[in-house]
Amino acid sequence: MNGRRILITGGAGFIGSHLADHLLAHGHAVRALDVLSPQVHGPGAARPAYLAREVELQVGDVRDPEAVRRALRGVDAVVHLAAAVGVGQSMYEVERYVGVNDLGTATLLQALIERPVERLVVASSMSLYGEGLYRDARGRSVTAERTRAQLLARRWEPDGEDGAPLEPVATPETKPPALASIYALSKYDQERMSLLVGEAYGIATVALRFFNVYGTRQALSNPYTGVLAIFAARYLNGRPPLVNEDGLQRRDFVSVRDVAEACRLALTVPGASGQVLNVGSGRSFTVLEVAERLAVAVGREELRPEVTQRYRVGDIRHCFADISRARAVLGYAPAVAFDDGLAELAGWLEGQIAHDRVGEASAELAARGLSL
Repeated sequence: MNGRRILITGGAGFIGSHLADHLLAHGHAVRALDVLSPQVHGPGAARPAYLAREVELQVGDVRDPEAVRRALRGVDAVVHLAAAVGVGQSMYEVERYVGVNDLGTATLLQALIERPVERLVVASSMSLYGEGLYRDARGRSVTAERTRAQLLARRWEPDGEDGAPLEPVATPETKPPALASIYALSKYDQERMSLLVGEAYGIATVALRFFNVYGTRQALSNPYTGVLAIFAARYLNGRPPLVNEDGLQRRDFVSVRDVAEACRLALTVPGASGQVLNVGSGRSFTVLEVAERLAVAVGREELRPEVTQRYRVGDIRHCFADISRARAVLGYAPAVAFDDGLAELAGWLEGQIAHDRVGEASAELAARGLSL
């Protein structure tokens, strides 16, 4: 698929703008549909300076049928990134998350039924796995959940059926969903709706389950964005990052540049149609380790992370990606080493202004009984 016009919903955002750059560099024309949400772009948001001038930006809401139909005119393929993002916030802004994520996707799909495109790539999320996959003492793959009583006792690691410790292992796409938040539920809805309609109407559809995406252009003042951006906002304001639980929970952090390449491959590889694919780095780090590495990258080693020993409803302990299916289907090969990605992020952070709203977000969750 060369030299085609591609619509990116949410195309003025963090991932969308990087994907736009990547597609432009490969000879495609790019249109972006974006509502320019104040939570992401700030009040009175205008076209972001980082959005390539070659991108045709249409400002509109993905829930607006006319805006979606207008954005689809003359388009060959769609990458659907538009979504309300954030596990914690989704638990008390249920209507908005379901509206943007579920109704927004339904509105897009309704328009695609009327005007099909060659390919649809939809952004799903690792959050739908809930807890990642584990291995028990006998070497068997098992799933695990943590009880409220266990969390209140500050016993962070899930236990096996016999009470023995479990070893976290890379999570494949075959692990059944365990939906622990409204956000996770809505991302699963986006994925399944897209694949169902794609199959029914002959639209080649691919769902990409993104893990923890990081990089330049993240909304530093949004306390519900990715954890690295939240930590960066704290460091920029001379405050230590707040790390939940004991900080030893493991995650997969993937560069936005690798995510952009995965999206491009999903748009082009014939065998990707109908597939659900993890997009991560294939490596894992503890959240505490990530906070410490970022401190070194931005020169704020003196700000030691503050381990809260608190739990947010909807959070999980360990989840990191098995990317073997994406390697086999797409030829996906993450190219950005974590330390190189952190150095790139640190360079961009110089001169950035971030309003640290982590405290107010934490207070909001606590007031609603969502932080224990």
